[in-house]
Amino acid sequence: AEYMGTLLSIVMADLARELGARGGFEFDLCGRNKLLERIGMKMPKATSTGTTIVGLIYNGGVVLGADTRATNDTTVADKNCEKIHYIAPNIYCCGAGTAADTENTTNMISSQLALHRLESGRESRVITSLTFLKRYLFRYQGNVSAALVLGGVDSTGPHLYTIYPHGSTDDLPYVTMGSGSLAAMAVFEAHWKKDMDEASAVQLVHDAIASGIFNDLGSGSNVDVTIIRNDRSVEVLRNMDKPNERLYRRRRPHDLARGTTAVLSEKRVPVRARVDVFDGDLFGMPAGGGGAGAAAGAGSAGAAAMDE
Repeated sequence: AEYMGTLLSIVMADLARELGARGGFEFDLCGRNKLLERIGMKMPKATSTGTTIVGLIYNGGVVLGADTRATNDTTVADKNCEKIHYIAPNIYCCGAGTAADTENTTNMISSQLALHRLESGRESRVITSLTFLKRYLFRYQGNVSAALVLGGVDSTGPHLYTIYPHGSTDDLPYVTMGSGSLAAMAVFEAHWKKDMDEASAVQLVHDAIASGIFNDLGSGSNVDVTIIRNDRSVEVLRNMDKPNERLYRRRRPHDLARGTTAVLSEKRVPVRARVDVFDGDLFGMPAGGGGAGAAAGAGSAGAAAMDE
């Protein structure tokens, strides 16, 4: 560690002398990273998100979809996790990445938009929530692991955006994100059409999420869909489809009827038969003023208490 620290300080000093003091953009860290890779240090790799989230615009609004599997490395931590988060009455957001980051980020922006509506007296616009989210994520340079699909309807019509953990954004008619995004995008590319009706749009979102569930190990369980219409009505279809529901369930111990386990023998021993009652001072102190009787009484009371 000491050797690496000394080497790093030498590298940074050489870079400082080479680049000198100048204005504009600086790429010192890029040069440093290349030198560190050259001497054998491995650069950290971005972790992939175990999720499939999608969205598309149809002729009557926006449809968002997500799977419900939450993973912890190779372990399924939650089979029915809710990944479509409320932002405003007319705006919802799908989250991929670290569950704590996506939930707290969307809750914070939702709170800020509520205060904004109270202050302005106007409906929240989708571009406003997009600006809040991307500024917050850019501030933390990707350390907040939240990849988002933002969809909603406002006075300018339906909108759909993707927001990457570093703060970059896309504005597209149909989008996918997460580890199952390639499988979902294959379905969108094959079947998406402009000005789809609501039933066709919901079915296409369902098929895209199902493709992610069955072709990506990080995605699974159920299909969630949220419909945001141009008339500002919202329909949340929680667990719209359960393609992996268990057919056979294990019987729990409390389901067993009384008498299922046979009693082979039974023996009862009274507690009083195991207690010795004797006269004398209970604590080894000289008895005074009828102490023997008191000690005997205390011993009897103790025996009675144990028997109960």
